[in-house]
Amino acid sequence: MTRLVMKFGGTSVADMERIARVARLVAAEKAAGHEVAVVVSAMAGRTNELVAWTDAAGRAAPGLEPSDDEYDLVVASGEQVTAGLLAMTLRHMGHRARSWLGWQIPILTDDAHGRARIDDIPAEALGAAVDGGEIAVIAGFQGVTHGGRITTLGRGGSDTSAVAIAAALQAIRCDIYTDVDGVYTTDPRIEQRARRLARISYEEMLEMASLGAKVLQTRSVELAMAKGVAVRVLSSFTEPGEAGSDTGTIVCDEEEIVEKRIVSGVTYSRDEAKITVLGLPDRPGVSSKLFSSLADANVNVDMIVQSRARTSDTANMTFTVGKRDAVRAMELIRAIQADVGFEDAQVDEDVAKVSVIGVGMRSHTGVAKTMFGALADRGVNIQVISTSEIKISVLIESAYTELAVRALHAAYGLDQVG
Repeated sequence: MTRLVMKFGGTSVADMERIARVARLVAAEKAAGHEVAVVVSAMAGRTNELVAWTDAAGRAAPGLEPSDDEYDLVVASGEQVTAGLLAMTLRHMGHRARSWLGWQIPILTDDAHGRARIDDIPAEALGAAVDGGEIAVIAGFQGVTHGGRITTLGRGGSDTSAVAIAAALQAIRCDIYTDVDGVYTTDPRIEQRARRLARISYEEMLEMASLGAKVLQTRSVELAMAKGVAVRVLSSFTEPGEAGSDTGTIVCDEEEIVEKRIVSGVTYSRDEAKITVLGLPDRPGVSSKLFSSLADANVNVDMIVQSRARTSDTANMTFTVGKRDAVRAMELIRAIQADVGFEDAQVDEDVAKVSVIGVGMRSHTGVAKTMFGALADRGVNIQVISTSEIKISVLIESAYTELAVRALHAAYGLDQVG
């Protein structure tokens, strides 16, 4: 017998009809000879509803510090409901099943409520249950501190729960069921010729997840890569045995991919804001002051470019932050203007980041030339460039996002990937 972990997101368990479909998919894997553990998210929209309730509780008691531990207790309840309903459905189908909450396994985490990280999963009891033929239905997104308080892992945390459980159980694979049937070369809503990839490396998937692809949560990919857990992304909207119900995309080690593509995908993100600080004194320590103020406020900075200013001994600094952090970032920068001594700061939220990703970049030249040429041919101006070993990102005017994605998808021949 082999252990298998299956994970279902919020849209996959949005109502009882979909929960019944999930139960049939789980039953099919059980019938195929696997020992199964299932990780579930809250029903679609339920977590947002619970968060709104915690916000209302905060408004009812103005002036008090937010209760992060009680916040976690409330928002973790959505997964508990789903786990119970799926276990009940499986029992009604004649299967042995039970629900497991984070504290029952236990999924031990640090005490960073709302964004906890997993420390350890002693999985002896869980492993014994699945080896004994029971289907374990696990509430994702939640854990417990070493002191016994409920924690949550942050948005998308059920993906991380599933990969961590798969690692703890030494499962052959972690199947992530979503509303798409795999990882595509780009967003099919923008480019109809986008193709599903049969395999993609951990590194490529990590870049795609961090650069705008919504298929998997970044932390889950990091964990899968660190623990060597094979992950398969596939659709939950098919019945067992239907065409395409057992395909999807395998996320695995680069060495398991025989033919490495130069570029595997094109991603985009409109959640970007460009900040330009003009007339920065060009001397040691200035950049440290600027970015330390942002880091101390947990404002994440991505692309950074420094250039000479017209005035002697000064420089201009351009960088990007998430659009939701733009106002806060500008407030922080203005607050240190007198201390740092720069001339002015500007923000532009009408930008988008478009990226090309592929492990083949390591061994092929001309990738940047192709990218810049394709964008120039379409009249797309590049504002900022950022590179790594396996990706190139550019910042462009937001209005050109879809044009740029389609142009790059064609330029690298991704519409011809089988």
